[in-house]
Amino acid sequence: MTKLRVYELAKQLGISSKKLITILEDLDVTVKNHMSTIDEDTAKLVIELIEEESGKGKKKSAQSYDTKKSEITSTKTEDNNKNERKVITIPRKISVKDLGVLMGIEPVKIIKKLMDYGLMVNINAEIDFESAKKLASEFEFDVTEEKEDGQDLLIKEESDDPKDLKPRPPVVTVMGHVDHGKTSLLDAIRQTSVTKQEAGGITQHIGASEVEVNGKKIVFLDTPGHEAFTAMRARGAKVTDIAILVVAADDGVMPQTVEAVNHAKAAGVPIIVAINKIDKPAANPDRIKQQLADYGLIPEEWGGDTIFVNVSAKAKTGIDQLLEMVLLVAEMSELKANYNCKARGVIIEAKLDKGRGPIATVLVQRGTLRVGDGIVAGTSYGKVRALFNSRGKRIKAAGPSMPVEVLGLSEVPTAGDILIAVSSEKEAKSIAEEQKNLQKEPEYNTPKKISLNRLFEKLQKGEVKDLNLIIKADVQGSIEAIKQALEKCSSDQVQVKIIHGGVGTITESDVMLASASDAIIIGFNVRPDSNAKKMAEKEQIDIRTYRIIYDVLDDIQLAMKGMLEPEYEEVVMGRAEVRALFKVPTIGVVAGCFVTEGKITRNSQIRVIRQGIVIHEGKIASLKRFKDDVREVMSGYECGIGLEKFNDIKEQDVLEAFVIKPVKS
Repeated sequence: MTKLRVYELAKQLGISSKKLITILEDLDVTVKNHMSTIDEDTAKLVIELIEEESGKGKKKSAQSYDTKKSEITSTKTEDNNKNERKVITIPRKISVKDLGVLMGIEPVKIIKKLMDYGLMVNINAEIDFESAKKLASEFEFDVTEEKEDGQDLLIKEESDDPKDLKPRPPVVTVMGHVDHGKTSLLDAIRQTSVTKQEAGGITQHIGASEVEVNGKKIVFLDTPGHEAFTAMRARGAKVTDIAILVVAADDGVMPQTVEAVNHAKAAGVPIIVAINKIDKPAANPDRIKQQLADYGLIPEEWGGDTIFVNVSAKAKTGIDQLLEMVLLVAEMSELKANYNCKARGVIIEAKLDKGRGPIATVLVQRGTLRVGDGIVAGTSYGKVRALFNSRGKRIKAAGPSMPVEVLGLSEVPTAGDILIAVSSEKEAKSIAEEQKNLQKEPEYNTPKKISLNRLFEKLQKGEVKDLNLIIKADVQGSIEAIKQALEKCSSDQVQVKIIHGGVGTITESDVMLASASDAIIIGFNVRPDSNAKKMAEKEQIDIRTYRIIYDVLDDIQLAMKGMLEPEYEEVVMGRAEVRALFKVPTIGVVAGCFVTEGKITRNSQIRVIRQGIVIHEGKIASLKRFKDDVREVMSGYECGIGLEKFNDIKEQDVLEAFVIKPVKS
């Protein structure tokens, strides 16, 4: 039986411990002081006595409390008895006291009901909407949820009347492998020289620019690659209308090219392929077309629907044709937006300037942003003090698809945050405060992602029709074999889709794509790196690692049938990096290691990882600190590790210690 201390019950009832001790003594319950314990039955008896006492001499009415948070309306139920039921509107969370006030019921009665449910709370404790709804129903009340105005504004997009929609410029993202000429191509288009200002000729930040072609505007986003493109999508901001995939004619399709294709496809964005560097002697555009055809990008001349354009950023050839194709695709997409409403946009870049304060580059998506508007982006708020276009010129207003620099925010927002214009700076501040409160509650921050354990449950509810998978393996052959086998697992209920496959360790980019596409990551003979693992935990991404193909298929099939029962889980204890090797005559090779994470324990199993690929799993034969055998070595210390039946260790290998534990039900 639950025991309560006197002071705890007094706090719940909103009375002094002294008064409660007096009541208990009247009931012949012996208590020494406020630290004494009483059982649950006695607590309920005390509550009933207080209810009766408050009922006889009730001086305060429920209306005397502050009822500003919510409002009461009345409605008649259409049941046989035709009883009148009141409807109360409450926020997502409400205190016991405020709920009692709204219903006109003493809070002590609510506390008693909560105790019946097994919840020990005081008069000022907050309860969630579902609990409040259940309680209100007990007292013959109907409940509706109060709308979170600020959150609705930031998350929900208003629907526009088709009459108010006018054509808007397309927003184009340039993607591709590093050093294939993405920024050089943009230079040729904009007639600027961004590359010379970048460190090492590689784009280091997200930028946006506006180009006019035949009287029509095109907006270009120059990103550091597909990671930023996907990061925005993972945050719910779909900013890109068209993706230009840049491939070097003399280099061919590279791993990042494939990733860019898969990221663009997952976003459902039309792709135009720009085959760059065609002026080089080794250029072979037909080979590029053949390679990309393997990834589903079939050229129009081959009967497909992907536009290919041969260009040279250096010689400035094919640029006009590329821009014409962008306008053609945009025209087919019929891109429109409402210009006459409150502005809404996406933060694509943000920084802190010493002289001007927080500066945000915003891509306006609907409405018109004007100087003087109150604005809010995430937890940042303010008033538009100045607007600058992509060429640095001060302007007074910015319409849809226009990138602008905004001055006037209270702090630096995050790239991908939604920016909205509101009536005043005061309203903006109020919404930003709501966002700060919501961020303190992780359950509202990150929605639960799909996992194999929850797949069957989601299938039953009809929440999922496609099972998106990302496959990372040690060799390309394994990826193809797993792809073919998994695609055969599709059923009437769920379609298995492989949205990306790649060779090498599981990276942050893979986790970001999984987050944006609600996918599960399958690792075959590879492991996630430390940063990917941390991000996966934060984003709640399910990463499954295997060494046998049939285990992958079994788990997917069992998950679809709702029969997957994980009895054991792998717990990584720590990681160590091999710094030196020592040959010991009777033992073999001993690895001189530095523990970089967690701890290495003597009874752990060990995994040898070389460049992200698992090359061995086994047991630890010896664990030493200097000449002494030890049971464990903590992070930041050196040690010697010998492995059972394995001597092919090399410097810079990573040794990962792990244990298999039963999952607690």
